[in-house]
Amino acid sequence: MRQRFAVLAGLAFLLAQPAPAFDPRPAAAHAALGTVEALFSPHDDIEAAILRTLRAARHSIHVQAYLFTSRSLAAALIEAKARGVRVEVLADREQTARGENSQIPQLVEAGIPVALEVRYAAAHNKVILVDAAEAGGAVITGSYNFTWSARTRNAENVLILRHNPPVLRAYLGNWKRHRAEALPYAEALLPDRKVEE
Repeated sequence: MRQRFAVLAGLAFLLAQPAPAFDPRPAAAHAALGTVEALFSPHDDIEAAILRTLRAARHSIHVQAYLFTSRSLAAALIEAKARGVRVEVLADREQTARGENSQIPQLVEAGIPVALEVRYAAAHNKVILVDAAEAGGAVITGSYNFTWSARTRNAENVLILRHNPPVLRAYLGNWKRHRAEALPYAEALLPDRKVEE
């Protein structure tokens, strides 16, 4: 009985202690710089905002996509490459292989370097970096897949962060880390290629 009382008294003491302060900051916090544009589909035309940002690219565009079926966005990437912008794409292997409407083959056909992520159960990033090495560059990120459904049928969100070099560097570093683990498009789609577990 005495032991049970001691345990209960100990629990009561622990429960009475104030909870440690919650620190909501991420491990790598970055100063609030530049501008933030917040968009929500289907009420806002997210695709139009992305197209404006892609058409303003001067040096580079880096894409990370889970699904990529938007013909308009694919055309904008091909146009950017044609005007001398370096365009590179990372995509989820399984979604690309299964996607009957995927625009990834059109990007490859246009000469845009594409690598497919095979390490993860889902390469679920939805990110576009425009002029990431430039102070005035932009990060486009959110829940929005690059698809017609995301534009017109789903409830989605996108942030376009401009003029924030530390955030651009962080996203570009992450893109490069994922690129180092990905396989070239043709190699990743070989029939005997298995996704790593």
